[in-house]
Amino acid sequence: MRRILQYLMFISFFFVGFLVLNYYVFFGMSFLLGLPMDNGFYIIMLIAAMSYPVATMIERMVSNTFTRVFYTAASAWMGISFYLLFFLIIYAVLSLFFKVPRESSGILIAILTTVISAYAIYNSYLLKNSEIELSLNGLKEDLRAVHLSDIHIGSIRNSGYLERIVHETNKLNPDVVFITGDMVDGSARLHKHTFKAINSLKAPTFFVTGNHETYEGLDEVFRVLESTKLKILQNELVEFRGMQVIGVGYSFERNHLKNTLSQLEIKDEKPSILLYHLPRELKEASEAGINLQLSGHTHNGQMIPFNFLVKLIFPYISGLYEYQETRLYVSQGTGTWGPPMRLGSRCEMTLIKLKAIN
Repeated sequence: MRRILQYLMFISFFFVGFLVLNYYVFFGMSFLLGLPMDNGFYIIMLIAAMSYPVATMIERMVSNTFTRVFYTAASAWMGISFYLLFFLIIYAVLSLFFKVPRESSGILIAILTTVISAYAIYNSYLLKNSEIELSLNGLKEDLRAVHLSDIHIGSIRNSGYLERIVHETNKLNPDVVFITGDMVDGSARLHKHTFKAINSLKAPTFFVTGNHETYEGLDEVFRVLESTKLKILQNELVEFRGMQVIGVGYSFERNHLKNTLSQLEIKDEKPSILLYHLPRELKEASEAGINLQLSGHTHNGQMIPFNFLVKLIFPYISGLYEYQETRLYVSQGTGTWGPPMRLGSRCEMTLIKLKAIN
């Protein structure tokens, strides 16, 4: 009951905020293009504002082809409306200093938003490979590892997308696969058959939970993943071909990573790889003797200009970083959350070539 009340409160607050955004967007575009703000204006505006909250609630209760299309369209509108808002704000600022043609500005904003949104939606369905090469002290043999993160299987990206990821991962011929959280999106109810493609992965696969698994409920997530070949690491250390693989699940607790690592027997003479959803506490990981930390969560901001805001919260936003003897690789994410759009980022699969030092 508590989870339901929290969910309803979130939807209510979101609806109010999204209603305000939609009113500004519809009012601004009607003003620029000289469109009438009659009853039809308010009906369309209200439908647009209600689309995402309503689609979210429907998907949680019942999910089928029609509801998934509705949810995808509503999610896309959320992204499109943000870009309309962004350009309208630019217009409002410029009009304070210059005389800007109203109708021409409205047409330009509509064209720019359409082109940018179409590209962002198209770009979000492309899977792009990244490749890095790292040396690890104490590693006995060269290894090929594929790093996936933030796949977000749910209403928009479901079993078909997961099958595509598995196929592309196998083509990279890895010795091991690491998945650093947010396998599930939380937009629709979970079913075991949705994740059966995981069993087609040819390499051993290790997984740690992210924040979306926590939102969904760990018991429910583990229930649907128990029949897969995933090795779920919950605050534990296992050995794999001479490496220490440490998996720390997502938690709301402060200093969770530091406290968890302090309880594990990490051996300095053996190479260690830490799987942790959040790209932070690199200093603490280094002090614990971690050689390589793999994380995700940021999506590299997913859509410009949100990358600038995300970087303020997570300075390690994308790519490879180093602190003393510890390196951190932050995935841009293999899927998307919210709007099925990517601008200034990409859906990423990372091949990490781990080299032994003789």
